[in-house]
Amino acid sequence: MENMEKIKKTAIIIPARLNSSRLENKLLLCVKNKPIIQWVYEAAQKAQLASKVIIACDSKEIFNEVKKFNGCVEMTSKEHKSGSDRIAEVAKRHPEIEYVLNLQGDEPQMSPDVIDSLIDALHNSTADISTLVRKITDKEQIESPNCVKCVFNKDNMALYFSRYPIPYPRNAENIEYFAHIGMYAYKKESLLKMTSCPMANIEKAESLEQLRALYNGMTIKIIQTNLNPVGIDTIQDFEKFKNIVENK
Repeated sequence: MENMEKIKKTAIIIPARLNSSRLENKLLLCVKNKPIIQWVYEAAQKAQLASKVIIACDSKEIFNEVKKFNGCVEMTSKEHKSGSDRIAEVAKRHPEIEYVLNLQGDEPQMSPDVIDSLIDALHNSTADISTLVRKITDKEQIESPNCVKCVFNKDNMALYFSRYPIPYPRNAENIEYFAHIGMYAYKKESLLKMTSCPMANIEKAESLEQLRALYNGMTIKIIQTNLNPVGIDTIQDFEKFKNIVENK
């Protein structure tokens, strides 16, 4: 019964911003007659540990597209600086919500099982937030600033996130690197606390909003996964996802 109550109080909120710097209107690009945002929404609906899925958008174009496939969508301010700020606006409107999962609107390959694992980890933890990492060994990925690295302690609690290769390989024999996958589950009060705090200098330097949480003493539980989803950031990413879907 307690688990059912937690599920009832859990929502997946998908921040969906129209403008993107590297691929224009990417959430509205279609694969097999479905826009990217619909692929993400339908993946979220297959998760078992949330009672509702809401798209938080900033434009009539996305709002109208979601209505076409009968999705649940709410308008939010165009002024938000991050996805967390956008989902916090929606979470405030829903007093029944106590747990929020932030699923990026450009992650059409996110597995429902992985979504559930992240929600479950938060439900069964004292942490404020839970998030995902995967082990990486590819030198190009390790050195790429587009691949965010995470270090965590023996209890799988995050110590730091960086675009720089951390830890620094002064003695490289036993070093492992973990790439961060940008999906988060929050206790609602933790989400509202984080988004009410001013941006920290480390967040500004790295352009990583999770550093605002760490800077303000919040705890982030790390869950390891083998999932390596295709996030849609460039036209090459879109073509890759399109080829995967069409060749299934």
